[in-house]
Amino acid sequence: MKLLLHTCCAPCSVYCIDSLAEEGIKPVVYWYNPNIHPYTEYKARRDCLKEYTKQIGIESIFEEEYGLVPFCKVAVQDLENRCGNYCYPVRLEKTAKYAKEHGYDAFSTTLLVSPYQKHELICEIAEKLAKQYDIPFLYRDFRVGFCEGQAKAREIGLYMQKYCGCIFSEEIRYYCHNQAKLDVAMDLKTIKEEKPQVKRIENKEDYIDLLLDADPSKASIMKYLQDSDVYGLKLNDEIISLAVILHIDNKTLELKNLVTKKEYRNKGYAKRLLKHLCGNYKQKYDKMLVGTTENNIPFYVKQGFDKYEKTIKNYFIDNYDKEIKDGELICTDMIYYSKDLKKK
Repeated sequence: MKLLLHTCCAPCSVYCIDSLAEEGIKPVVYWYNPNIHPYTEYKARRDCLKEYTKQIGIESIFEEEYGLVPFCKVAVQDLENRCGNYCYPVRLEKTAKYAKEHGYDAFSTTLLVSPYQKHELICEIAEKLAKQYDIPFLYRDFRVGFCEGQAKAREIGLYMQKYCGCIFSEEIRYYCHNQAKLDVAMDLKTIKEEKPQVKRIENKEDYIDLLLDADPSKASIMKYLQDSDVYGLKLNDEIISLAVILHIDNKTLELKNLVTKKEYRNKGYAKRLLKHLCGNYKQKYDKMLVGTTENNIPFYVKQGFDKYEKTIKNYFIDNYDKEIKDGELICTDMIYYSKDLKKK
């Protein structure tokens, strides 16, 4: 994926870049922050980011605009809502527009890492811009790694700013410093509580309805379910993603089903579950197979299933009573790929 990552500063980029790398995504960093003032602060953050991206070998683009006057003209009209009226939209729109015009697959922002920011508002604005410019917004809740990223930033000696960016946020930090620390601590506690965990599922048949979202044949599911291991990704008290693993022989496994509840899709949960399982199974097994449709090949290749094994012609025609569709694709052949679990 060619991702343009709007970046507000080096420390906030640390966890974002590291976690995206675990997904196989190497973003291009995009600096455009006309809301950061005064100029000494603007320059300190910009120069630190330039140096950091050089050190870690990440491509970066710097759009220079120290926009104190335009910011003030908008901000003074409604100081309480300056983030939503100016700071978020002006930067995200510039990022989305640039990404669309220069052939990127998606855009995102490091603003999503900070519990100090208005997370839901950022997402709302970004999604609107994604539709406006016809380019996907890549959402990740990077807040789970905020403390980790900040610790690493301090360890490697990055410039650590003391306030959000604009001159009004600098003022507020003097009046509300203690309350802000308390609020952020509470936010981080909530976020940490919501960190997904992998759980082995014993009551397999209770999850048939969810498994049917990925494989519409109950008979097919029941056939492989009994001899398979089933694992779920649990968020608080809810199983949001499932993986079914069938043991083929003493060295080979097959991923028979991988599905996430609709409201949690496109947030990386299935990838997280699959990565965890591959990491555990590699202690004993050499290879994991997956049979998939044409549409899903790119997803699995990115997860390391990069060796083509075989194609079963007309599989979905011969084994299902009804026409099977994957998006707009009418499924016919089953295509098998494999992942070398021992490969680093």
